[in-house]
Amino acid sequence: MLIETPLTAQLEAQRDDRLRVLIVGAGIAGITLAQLLRRDGLHPVLIDRMTGHDHPGYMLALMPTVDQAFVDLGVQEKYRAASTPMTRYSFRSHRGKVLRTDSMSELLGVYGDYNGISRGALIEVLTDGGCPVTLGTTVDAVAGGVARLTDRSGRPAGEAAFDLVVGADGIRSRMRDVLGAGALDVVDTGWSGWVAWAEEIGSPDLGEELWGDGFFLGVYPVKDRLGVFLGGPDAELEAGPIAFAASVRRRIQDMAPRLDAALAAVEADPAPYLWRLEDAGVARWVLPQDAVQSVLLGDAAAGFLPTAGIGAGMAIESAWLLGRMLAGAERDALLARLSAWETVERQRVESAQANSRMLARLMFRRGRLTAWLRETTMRMLSVRAVLGPIVKLVAARPDPDAALASAPRNGTPADGAAARRSEVPSSCADSPRAEEPRSA
Repeated sequence: MLIETPLTAQLEAQRDDRLRVLIVGAGIAGITLAQLLRRDGLHPVLIDRMTGHDHPGYMLALMPTVDQAFVDLGVQEKYRAASTPMTRYSFRSHRGKVLRTDSMSELLGVYGDYNGISRGALIEVLTDGGCPVTLGTTVDAVAGGVARLTDRSGRPAGEAAFDLVVGADGIRSRMRDVLGAGALDVVDTGWSGWVAWAEEIGSPDLGEELWGDGFFLGVYPVKDRLGVFLGGPDAELEAGPIAFAASVRRRIQDMAPRLDAALAAVEADPAPYLWRLEDAGVARWVLPQDAVQSVLLGDAAAGFLPTAGIGAGMAIESAWLLGRMLAGAERDALLARLSAWETVERQRVESAQANSRMLARLMFRRGRLTAWLRETTMRMLSVRAVLGPIVKLVAARPDPDAALASAPRNGTPADGAAARRSEVPSSCADSPRAEEPRSA
């Protein structure tokens, strides 16, 4: 569990650490890294702008890329107990008919677990044994090795010297600006969706998606219930969840009980969580400052569209690899290790992000002809074909020892790290909208 801890207590605990680490953002990536560093004997200071543990949460599907992080944290069995295997996936037509069902266990089972879990349950797993955090606190500036901390209102909360500052504060990261990350690469689909929770009414291992004409309905199993996502164009969602769900009902001819329960869950929730369907990325993750090293991690470095179900998994993998590469590191080795980490992990994360963007172009286009063409394609394509690049990532997990062995002597990122970024679509010109998409 997250343990609210005064900032002074966290700073005192790390006073004699070989590396003084500040992690800004107590989300999935930040917590994973903090817990791994603590198991390595360090006492990273973990802070978050949130003033409470009241994130509304959503459902996640975690691929086997996360397994080693749970093993290293000693929580793999707790993860399995808090989640549920998702062994099958069904794709439905825009009218609700099942077009194909694929085995996810055949696709991913050989590599490890593929489980559904709620964000809240995942945080509980990651913080097993306790996780100190100072809430309502963030960073205003980093200069000369010193971080200036403030509360949410901008009032000073103190200053402290660190060797490494990690920005892990999510897709709308403030730390990008604080650390000087530069311009953002953004895809804004112009769609959003509501998250709700429904009772499991059978098939607890089955995830289903209905790619409609102007809407998207996903139903995903987590422990003892279903996570529901109902999305559509932002302009149409302005009518509210009840009205939009009613319009979707009118468009589905084959209303299976699970779909009906999913829509009912959205209608019954007085304040469903609204998830904007956009992503973001930066050209560099390692951002050396004067007398301190700094990095961006998780969604702050590369936020994902949820279309491939890989964003949270890649955040955990990135945090795990960074934690392993920092194990035993001294201050003078930091930049070389951080640079080697970025060289290895960027390629993997950007490949997964590109796959998510490709799926978005399929999922969020409008029009009956488009829906028919999409369904014709999906009848022929298996999940293995659609998620081919993701499966390759799962099959070839990063090796921390090999990454350390390749660490550049001068501590600078390998040539071409930024160039690889340009290979991922940075324009919204082919974003999945009938209209011209927005771009930040």
